[in-house]
Amino acid sequence: MATFIALYPLQSAGAGQASDAPAANAAVRVGMKNVDFHLTDTIIVHISALDGKLTPKQGQIPVFDDKESFGLDVDSADITVSMTALTNDLNEYVFAKANAPLKKLNVTTKGKELVVKGLLVSKGGVPFETSGTLTVTPEGMIRVHTTKVKALKLPVKGLMDLLGVDTADILNTKKVEGVTVDKDDLILDPGKILPPPELSGHLASVDVENQAIVLAFKSPEQTGTQTAVTSSCGGRNYLAFKGGSVRFGKLTMSDTDLELIDSDPADPFDFAIDHYKDQLVAGYEKMTRKGGLCVHMPDYNKIRPTSNPKQQPSK
Repeated sequence: MATFIALYPLQSAGAGQASDAPAANAAVRVGMKNVDFHLTDTIIVHISALDGKLTPKQGQIPVFDDKESFGLDVDSADITVSMTALTNDLNEYVFAKANAPLKKLNVTTKGKELVVKGLLVSKGGVPFETSGTLTVTPEGMIRVHTTKVKALKLPVKGLMDLLGVDTADILNTKKVEGVTVDKDDLILDPGKILPPPELSGHLASVDVENQAIVLAFKSPEQTGTQTAVTSSCGGRNYLAFKGGSVRFGKLTMSDTDLELIDSDPADPFDFAIDHYKDQLVAGYEKMTRKGGLCVHMPDYNKIRPTSNPKQQPSK
């Protein structure tokens, strides 16, 4: 309760001062460092570093309790997606719809190649396996170039032969958002194939390292004049928000100056947007002389229930 009592004056001050209006309309800059970010309980990506801003949806301000109320507009970021996280993402998000063409997917790596196994439901549940290399298109999409295809453990000439002539109907944005087909290659939109908050930005490179996919974002239009958001609370692992307005719980912070800091910086900051209140209540906060907040939080994986065996952090 101490956390929420301390925050109420910020809400009252923000609502009652007309001078806060320009700040409320400004973008909320965001910086992250060494964070295991839970997009869902089972889809967790590791953010080594990120700089960008929160983009509100439909004219609203970003609301932490509704991760679809905002997106992450990335200027630069280094994000790692483990095979566990990618497998969960494909099964529980990308191909989760009942009429999705692929089911029971499992993703591994072999050297620099991505190996995907599963069932082609649209062809009667035929088991398949594909291998492919990853590159970035000029538009910042992920191209999975198919090098090998098997169906029923038999070699198939190509992806088109496996999927059939109705490929455009099988893998289109109506059934699978963020996934399209270009001859024998799959084209993945990195901002659409992960759960909210939606990620936008220019993907500069993609690689397979240590059995994980490493995504590097870098805006080609970035001028370098925008100062990156860093911790002013002394945090080593953190999420920092500066400027504009954000809402969390019943509270709204104008001219935002908020940092969520890892209480145990010996390992990555395990942060769950769906359970941030649990971390908030279990932590403590300090107000700065300028009216900002430094909120020290425990890792979610150290306070969460452990009944879900699939709930594993991405490393």
